[in-house]
Amino acid sequence: MGHGLVMRQKTSTEIFTYWEQLRCNADAPLRNLIQPSAVRHILPQLFILESVPNEAPRFRLAGTAICSFMGRELRGESFATLWAGSQPDDPVRIAAGVMAHVVPALINATGYSISGRNIAFEMVLMPVRSAGDVCDRLLGCLTPVAPASWLGSERLEFLALDRSSLLYERPARRVELPMYYPEPADLVSRHDGVGLGELMRRALNPKAAGHDHGKVDPSRYRFNRLL
Repeated sequence: MGHGLVMRQKTSTEIFTYWEQLRCNADAPLRNLIQPSAVRHILPQLFILESVPNEAPRFRLAGTAICSFMGRELRGESFATLWAGSQPDDPVRIAAGVMAHVVPALINATGYSISGRNIAFEMVLMPVRSAGDVCDRLLGCLTPVAPASWLGSERLEFLALDRSSLLYERPARRVELPMYYPEPADLVSRHDGVGLGELMRRALNPKAAGHDHGKVDPSRYRFNRLL
C-alpha cells in the first residue's frame, strides 16, 4: 500500500512536527496559525501549493533554496512542471489527494541536471485549511538528502518520483473541492522509479532544452503574505 517510508531529513521532521502541533486535534491546521518566525531557519526549503479548479495545484510560494535548485522563480507555476516527461500525473495526484483527503504524504525523488548529474530529495506534503473545512492549500518542503557542491550553481532539469507513502494511517475524509481527486489508496505512486532512462531522454531532448529559465527573484518570497 506504499506505507513504510520514514522521514530522514531534519527539515522534514521539523516542519512536520510544527504542522502536527498546529493542527492539534483537527485534520489540518488553519493557514493563519502558521507563523514564519517559528520556522525561519527552514523557510528557504518550504513551499505552498494552492488548489486550482480543473487544473493541477500550483505554487503560491516557493522558498529561495527550491527556486535556486530549479534555476527559476516557481511562484505561479504548476506543480507538474517540476516532474519528468510523462511522469507528472502521479505527483500531481498525490498533492491533490493530500488536500482532498486531508492526509499528509512523503515523497522520495531524484533531481537530474541538464548534464546528467543527480541528487536524491525528500519531500513532505501537508494539508492546510483556509477556513473551516476548506482544505485548499498544501505546506511542503523539499530537502536534498546529502550536500552537493554543484547544486544551486547547476540547475535541475526535473525531478523524478521514486517512491511515495502516506505518513500515517487513519480514516481519510473527503472535503469538497472543485475538481476530481483520487481515493486515498491511489495516492501512492505505481511507477516506483521505473523507466527513468526514457523519462530523461524525453526531458533532455532539444525542445526541452529550449525552455526559458529565468533568474530567481528573492524579493517575491513573501511567506507570511502569501499563505
